[in-house]
Amino acid sequence: MQKILLSVLLAWFISSSAFATITPGAHRLPDYLPLLKGKRVALLINQTSRIGDENLLDVLRAQNVNVVRIFVPEHGFRGTADAGAHVASGTDAHTGLPVISLYGAHKKPKADDLKDVDLVVYDLQDVGVRFYTYISSLEYLMEACAENNKQLLVLDRPNPNGFYVDGPVLEPKYKSFVGMQPIPIVYGMTVGEYAKMLIGEKWVKSSGTVQLTVISCTGYDHKMTYVLPVPPSPNLKSPVAVLLYPSLCLFEGTVVSVGRGTDKPFQVWGHPSFKTALDSKRISFTPQPVTGASAPLYSGLVCYGQQPAQTVLEAKAFIGSHIRLQPLLTAYTWCGAKPTFFNAFFEKLSGTGGLREQVAQGQTEAQIHDSWKPGVNAFKKIRKKYLLYPDFE
Repeated sequence: MQKILLSVLLAWFISSSAFATITPGAHRLPDYLPLLKGKRVALLINQTSRIGDENLLDVLRAQNVNVVRIFVPEHGFRGTADAGAHVASGTDAHTGLPVISLYGAHKKPKADDLKDVDLVVYDLQDVGVRFYTYISSLEYLMEACAENNKQLLVLDRPNPNGFYVDGPVLEPKYKSFVGMQPIPIVYGMTVGEYAKMLIGEKWVKSSGTVQLTVISCTGYDHKMTYVLPVPPSPNLKSPVAVLLYPSLCLFEGTVVSVGRGTDKPFQVWGHPSFKTALDSKRISFTPQPVTGASAPLYSGLVCYGQQPAQTVLEAKAFIGSHIRLQPLLTAYTWCGAKPTFFNAFFEKLSGTGGLREQVAQGQTEAQIHDSWKPGVNAFKKIRKKYLLYPDFE
């Protein structure tokens, strides 16, 4: 009976969210076009920067906005490059505008990149996870704008993982491009809210002032389940993958495949050696080179593992309001608890040296979550100060 009631409540929750009228900041042209008129404008955008079926670049040019330069994050302008792959700068074939990659060695705009720019527009669809690098690009952009006395306009978009906060808070020694600030893995904020927090907490490293304007969404709150209209990167192909990503991405710091090179990346996990694991839910998949995963882990080998959810409803039920560690703990057991299970990237993803030790010690999911609570609760108090939308609690 409880399972039936839970299913009914979740179905109502998701369907009511789906019918909500949400207007992302980019769609609110009358509210920000006056800020762009007469300005030399640069854009930090990619394939998610859309108003309906059109890219923001094309919409602004049709409104006679003087766009002089395009900046692009990880995965490039079209969002097809592999994770971590070098993205070259160049020229946009359609407009002839210079395109500057802010990934690789050139993560922060240089003074020369901004010398003929008055204002920079940031419009990227984020997924609300600390190690998703679009917020790192935002932080570097904020620093560059402050240092070079440029205005910054953030066009806010809903956070598909904005309905909870969970995970270990990043420890300073593990700071990297996949985690730059002391926030949990899932931080429950839109990029507009996060930008305000970067300024308010004085986390932006610059002696200058960030001249920030946020064009907020309308109709959005943090209780909603928001389904992205465009995949935000090549291996987050579906709403289910976006929801499972905070939990399954920890496998990127282990020997386990998360399905890169299949049609279900970040929806499945497995390893070739798990063939003998006794599990009624075990599935199999074979990674192959594809766009966005040109050399996937275990390419051509059959991997055996699990698929935690196949639908948004199942993913919501699986997650609840926590990062799920059951897949990680199960895989560690199936692997025979070998020291080689983890690699050096695991601490950068988790943001802590403690999680590897907790898994090795055999702590339960509940015990690990309890250890995160003091840090999560302290962060929630900071987070509250910068929210632009009604909270989930």
